[in-house]
Amino acid sequence: MATILILNGPNLNLLGQREPEVYGHDTLADVEDLCRKKCEALGHEAAFFQSNAEHELIDRIHTARQDAAAIVINPGALSHTSIALRDALSAFDGPIGEIHISNIHAREEFRHFSYISAIAGAVICGAGIAGYGFAIESVAAKI
Repeated sequence: MATILILNGPNLNLLGQREPEVYGHDTLADVEDLCRKKCEALGHEAAFFQSNAEHELIDRIHTARQDAAAIVINPGALSHTSIALRDALSAFDGPIGEIHISNIHAREEFRHFSYISAIAGAVICGAGIAGYGFAIESVAAKI
């Protein structure tokens, strides 16, 4: 059994409350439940971490080098701004899946580019929280 780390970036703690017309009514607790069930069904364990602070996400990625086999990350707006987050993920040896609940390519132009996409083995956007399950399946197949 391997650990798959599920990382959620800024504002994802507000899922279900913030812009439900864009992100839906599911909460971060719903995401965690979905991910835990998907990981267990695939014979793996899920670990979770959410932060609104870039440095805390980076620190958790550094720790993941010792305690996780794969990472699924929804970097939120840091996708479009954080080279530091990308660099931390580049230092991780396992598979990485990038997830966005909304279709970032159908939104504002500044959301169309992600620094993370170039290093992710899978990029899933616009599938709602079901995208987390797809990303878990993708990284689990590569463990």
